[in-house]
Amino acid sequence: MTFIPATFRALSDSWTVTAVSGPTPSGFPSAPVPAVVPGVIHTDLLRAGLIGAPFDGDNEAAQQWIGDTVWRYETTFEWADDGSTRHDLVAYGLDTVATIELNGMAVGATENQHRSYRFDVRPLLTEGENVLTVTFAAPVLEALARAERFGALPRVNHHEFNQLRKTASHFGWDWGIDVAGSGIWQQIGIDSWTGVRIAWVRPLVHVDASTGIVRAHVEIERDDPANPTDIPVTLAVGGVTAAGSIPADATTGTITARVNEVALWWPRGHGDQPLYDVSVTAATAVWTGRTGFRNVTVDTAPDEHGNPFRVMVNGELVLIRGVNWIPDHAFLTEMDRARYGRRLDDATEANVNLLRVWGGGIYESDEFYELADERGILVWQDFLFACAAYAEEEHLRTEVMEEAREQITRLSSHPSLVIWNGNNENIWGYADWGWRAALAERTWGNGYYRELLPALLAELDPTRFYSPASPYSYGEYLHPNDQHNGTMHIWDVWNQKDYTSYRDYTPRFVSEFGFQGPPAWSTLVDVVHDEPLDPYGHDMLVHQKAHLGNVKLERGAKGHLPDTESIDDWHWATQLNQAHAIGFGVEHFRSLTPFNTGTILWQLNDNWPTISWAAVDFDEHRKPLWYALRAAYAPRLATLQPRASQHAIDEAFEGVPPEQDSVALVVINDTPDAFAGTFVVSRQTVDGAVLARTELTASVAARGAVSLELPAEVAEFQDRTREVIVAVSSDAASGFAQTVLHGAEVVDAQLDPHPLTATAAKVDGGYTVTVTATSLARDVFVNADRVDRFASVDQGLLTVPAGGSATFTITSAADVPPESYLDPLVLRTANSLR
Repeated sequence: MTFIPATFRALSDSWTVTAVSGPTPSGFPSAPVPAVVPGVIHTDLLRAGLIGAPFDGDNEAAQQWIGDTVWRYETTFEWADDGSTRHDLVAYGLDTVATIELNGMAVGATENQHRSYRFDVRPLLTEGENVLTVTFAAPVLEALARAERFGALPRVNHHEFNQLRKTASHFGWDWGIDVAGSGIWQQIGIDSWTGVRIAWVRPLVHVDASTGIVRAHVEIERDDPANPTDIPVTLAVGGVTAAGSIPADATTGTITARVNEVALWWPRGHGDQPLYDVSVTAATAVWTGRTGFRNVTVDTAPDEHGNPFRVMVNGELVLIRGVNWIPDHAFLTEMDRARYGRRLDDATEANVNLLRVWGGGIYESDEFYELADERGILVWQDFLFACAAYAEEEHLRTEVMEEAREQITRLSSHPSLVIWNGNNENIWGYADWGWRAALAERTWGNGYYRELLPALLAELDPTRFYSPASPYSYGEYLHPNDQHNGTMHIWDVWNQKDYTSYRDYTPRFVSEFGFQGPPAWSTLVDVVHDEPLDPYGHDMLVHQKAHLGNVKLERGAKGHLPDTESIDDWHWATQLNQAHAIGFGVEHFRSLTPFNTGTILWQLNDNWPTISWAAVDFDEHRKPLWYALRAAYAPRLATLQPRASQHAIDEAFEGVPPEQDSVALVVINDTPDAFAGTFVVSRQTVDGAVLARTELTASVAARGAVSLELPAEVAEFQDRTREVIVAVSSDAASGFAQTVLHGAEVVDAQLDPHPLTATAAKVDGGYTVTVTATSLARDVFVNADRVDRFASVDQGLLTVPAGGSATFTITSAADVPPESYLDPLVLRTANSLR
């Protein structure tokens, strides 16, 4: 955790910001503008009425000048000497290249958004009024200047983001707005102290049988290093207190405490998340934090198939149901604990057990990690290198080393953090993206990923697993993105292929894959103002950052959904196809359990309102994808998958995969309890007539899976356009939801375009919509935001067989006619696209 001592006084009042130089618009004030600290320049200008909403329309282009401008933040504060020996100016986060002055005199310069800086300012402070200024270099121009000075290096996107230690996605990404700006994004202030201060504490945990062991590595600073003395140190945790000291000739020491009969911390779905308060004292200085006791390993040792990727917590395999995480707002200071909490609720309620913090964002906040600790969500944290080559020379290396040291230490107390990852796609980029010729033997970051970062973790925190990259195959002479080894990213499906191509892969672990779709209707039309609305309208394409993104949306729906003729149908169809694609992929990958041990979807969230891979849009609406993910990530999942019949296996030639000529019910049980029960599996028409029926008995071990071949009379469609196979657990309380295998895609199926009768009613807290199917209703969904932009719905994407019913509960404070939720643009089905 970020340690902010009681002796620290934040300077958060009376800040202003001034444009020092740059292409400011005509009429822009030369006088200082009120600013908020912590904050960023875009929100300061917006608050002052000097720019329009950055996410609206094409304001992104109109506001590019902000990243080309030098900005100076200034405050005046009163100070009086309180008798402390030391007075330090501490900046916990400056974005990014900055010069600091106090009372007109230089304090220091900073180079890195991702670390803190501390300066002894005793000679510069004066009794009474003091003036502090922080001047930020224009980030876009600074990055360009460094590329010219040190040499441009391969990267994605259009700015030289890899020249600076600044959030890469600030410069735009294929889902993100280009808002490279500046600001004092974390606290800044004066730390006045005497004697000893605690610089850092690393409370590293290990469990030996039933004993929890905490080794607290303590780093101190003395106010008079010329006359050092031994410093007494105590560690208290779990009712146990241990004592030691840091010798006069040292600034670091280690204190060990043993907690008997410790309660283990587990990831969600495997047990509870007990957290223990930890306190460390060094002389009179005090550090407090929390931790949880657990052991973590990741097994990548070769087996007969290649190298697996098996996450183990307390010796127990955790099958990963993950999502990738990006900063939840393009302006980092707009993310508070409540917003973090809602996003992590989106994750847990979708049955997610791991968040991968992607390397083009930030080392996530204390609030994020505290919430993950409490909710039992595992975290994989990338070091901040993404889709680019990075210089290893001194001008960058020192900052990388200091950043990594600080962040490894800051996050060391969190039991949720289980994996550190060296980079996102950079080793893959070196191997496959044409970098080698462009690099011409220059450094590109390999020394960071294979030497510096693992060495720092070995020194500072050997309790976590380190991976050099994602994707990565964990072996020499192996391609970094090999499905048989380690982690894999699958992007050819979105970029080039039909989503059924997910079945061409049998990966050990998928750490990125995804498919795009637009945000909720209200989110989209709030910022897209084309008249008429069109997938290729100007504003629409501003909010679609992927290369040929909307072309790929249309290509991806071909053969699955009918062509659309209205913007309303385009919106629904592309959202629906995103959900279908990911549901298809996840169920296929999970059907390979235990050969496949996890997937991490790209991505959970958005940082602005956009068409993207996200399951939850920027305005916090759960897209149809979210409901598909919740179903596919259910701890207990039954899925109908193509498989080779025993006859096909017997007839196959050696070395030739058998034809997948049958269907199996694959039953995955990712719970601590074994399952034994039956499933009723029937082939039926869209009108509900049962054509064939069987009962299958399943016995599935905890964390296990079985595959049950369907008899031919059930598995073989006679008229694919009018038939489905439905599997239902005989025990409604088993945790297994109904699963349906459709004989034909929506575009080819003989589906009634109006398969529902529906009623709506006002109830406490909102509304209900009850539907009854007169014919098979595929993917029933309530677009509640079209009625109330703040409404939410408890379920979605339900396939209701003929004669079946379902009730949707809508949470809403809006007073509207209940029948508003029955409007054909609100209550939708896949059938309605026909």
